Amino acid sequence: MSKNKTQYVCQNCGYTATKWLGRCSGCESWNSLVEERVGGDDLQSARDGARDLALDMAVHAVDLDGEEGAATPQKRLTTTITELDRVLGGGLVPDSFVLLGGDPGIGKSTLLLQMARGLRARHSDLKILYVSGEESVDQIRGRAHRLGVRSEGHIFLAAETQLERVFATVKELRPQLLLMDSLQTFSSGFLESAPGSVSQVREVATRLMALAKSAGISVWLVGHVTKEGSIAGPKVVEHMVDTVLYFESEGGQAYRLLRAVKNRFGSSRELGVFEMDGEGLREVPNPSSLFLSERHEPVPGTAITAALEGSRPLLVEVQALVAHTVLAVPRRTSVGMDSARISLIAAILEKHMRMSLAEQDLFFNVAGGLRLSEPACDLAAAAAIWSSFEERALPAGWVFIGELGLTGEVRRVSQVEVRLEEAKKLGFKTVVVPRSAMEKIGSAGKGLRLVPISQVREIPGLLKA
Repeated sequence: MSKNKTQYVCQNCGYTATKWLGRCSGCESWNSLVEERVGGDDLQSARDGARDLALDMAVHAVDLDGEEGAATPQKRLTTTITELDRVLGGGLVPDSFVLLGGDPGIGKSTLLLQMARGLRARHSDLKILYVSGEESVDQIRGRAHRLGVRSEGHIFLAAETQLERVFATVKELRPQLLLMDSLQTFSSGFLESAPGSVSQVREVATRLMALAKSAGISVWLVGHVTKEGSIAGPKVVEHMVDTVLYFESEGGQAYRLLRAVKNRFGSSRELGVFEMDGEGLREVPNPSSLFLSERHEPVPGTAITAALEGSRPLLVEVQALVAHTVLAVPRRTSVGMDSARISLIAAILEKHMRMSLAEQDLFFNVAGGLRLSEPACDLAAAAAIWSSFEERALPAGWVFIGELGLTGEVRRVSQVEVRLEEAKKLGFKTVVVPRSAMEKIGSAGKGLRLVPISQVREIPGLLKA
């Protein structure tokens, strides 16, 4: 049996060195290497024992083209939470490994408990184990009862931080779903580093991944978020898991946005919208209502666009404020849309519409705290900037859809029919679309007044049409 060895691990990137270094060779950060002791043969035997304890089975290989390996539709379990199922790609995959991140107090634990309630209601034979390293069993039970979660002998709670004890409980109960809250609180007894360190986070994630894939257990892991907004710990954890979900909200808002930034079983562009109230998280059936203004009178500097989040169309209000500046370099501030994109749109307007924005501050905002990344929102952003600059309000009930080219042309966007259907459903009557998209709209344009546009300089003339 070999002796324990000492290594130095970077707490930012996970780089390991045999001796202490003032500067990490991996991420070049200073004073980030921490001494950790790792067992040699003891660690390997512990891993082997934990693997046998959790899985208790041999590897079963199948022929790729054989009967067992034949392509079959992927089995999914519906959570009965439509917004969550949408983000997951249609439901929960039984042997998936999911990482859920979000700010403290945003509702990650609430989402897990409501998911357990939905799975229990739809799949009566499903067994669920919820392990918390931050709360006691009584605290978890109290919240679960407030949310209407009832076990009926199928939902089990545990308050534990030692990974080996969790694996022993898994072997005893044999659950189909394991919820771990949260990653930074769990540790392995065979590493001497503190819980939350890079070594512990990587070790816990690696063994949970082996559990999910070999035993067919769906594992959900809650992760803390750093002040930069990313999930704490080494990036390798996000590479291990099948799905990475971010639960986020704008400060002071009651709604929550659930995004998939990685998903091996579905689209990574889907968006789920929830609202937090006294009874937990409530699904928002019409998210567009959150991102549209409640004003009844049009004001300068606002425009409506139809954005796509995955397969979901959303009508969003964009706002612009153009004001004279006394600074040598005017400010360009954007919230909810890439600042470089707004600067590019401002340059297009200055070139092709002769707008003297070089002497103006430009502030841009997407209402409701939504982030827009697709170019289909360019035309609405340009219309809002022009409206604020000229102090002329755009008509109420108009929607702008189109991408801007550097030559000033308005280009066609994808899935324009889906965007038109959403505008029609919400009562909008007039939609400004690229002229090149008119021939492909078809029946989606029935009941709408379609205003074609081919150049950005045509925006002022739209108000006379």
